[in-house]
Amino acid sequence: MSLAGKLEVDVELKASGDQFYKIFSNEVHQMPNASSKIQAVDLHEGDWETPGSIKLRKYIIDGKTEIFKERVHFDDKDKCIIVDGLEGHALEKYKKYKGIFQVIHKDEGGLVKLSLEYEKHKAADEPPYQYLDFVAGLIRDVDAHLVKAA
Repeated sequence: MSLAGKLEVDVELKASGDQFYKIFSNEVHQMPNASSKIQAVDLHEGDWETPGSIKLRKYIIDGKTEIFKERVHFDDKDKCIIVDGLEGHALEKYKKYKGIFQVIHKDEGGLVKLSLEYEKHKAADEPPYQYLDFVAGLIRDVDAHLVKAA
């Protein structure tokens, strides 16, 4: 049995895909304003707009505060954001944790194709369903924030 896996979900957007991509790619420091799930986002290396920069998120999941240190890559042409986990609570549970956000434009709103790639420590470990639900909820919160601000 493989320890590596991938979870996927599509999340519909009411806000424009461009607005959503902008906040998730290089305005992540605005996330605490958009969702109560995120307490803070701090810059550790690089800057807010440069691919490869390292950020630290402090968030609440299942009523507990956790942290996640990430290296972020993004592709403006394809509207794709890749978040590689470096440290934090998720990496205590999983050897590898990577989030991929592909923003798809529609005539009205958009769609985010979310993929979580992971590797478990042992076969009996559960896949990261709680993190998939958390990130999908975060996407919905940011979307609602963007719609309200428009």
